Amino acid sequence: MSMLYEIVELADGEIALQKDEEGSEPLVRIKFSEESLYFLNEAKFDIAKAMIEAGLEAASDIQDSSNPQEQESREEGKVEEFTLH
Repeated sequence: MSMLYEIVELADGEIALQKDEEGSEPLVRIKFSEESLYFLNEAKFDIAKAMIEAGLEAASDIQDSSNPQEQESREEGKVEEFTLH
């Protein structure tokens, strides 16, 4: 079974990663300063997505290096996958 995550803009303007379930608490929140928003404009979603993807990749690398059995299972395709959109 795969989990579905979504990147959303919260009411306060923060960008968040959360499970695709109603009422779920954000797993990650990103808040850009007013100055950075001036330069980013609508690209803030692309930047936030890149930041989240980099964080997920780093977390996966850390987990793999600390658990060799988990890495073997991933290579064999036995571990749950998730979708980020």
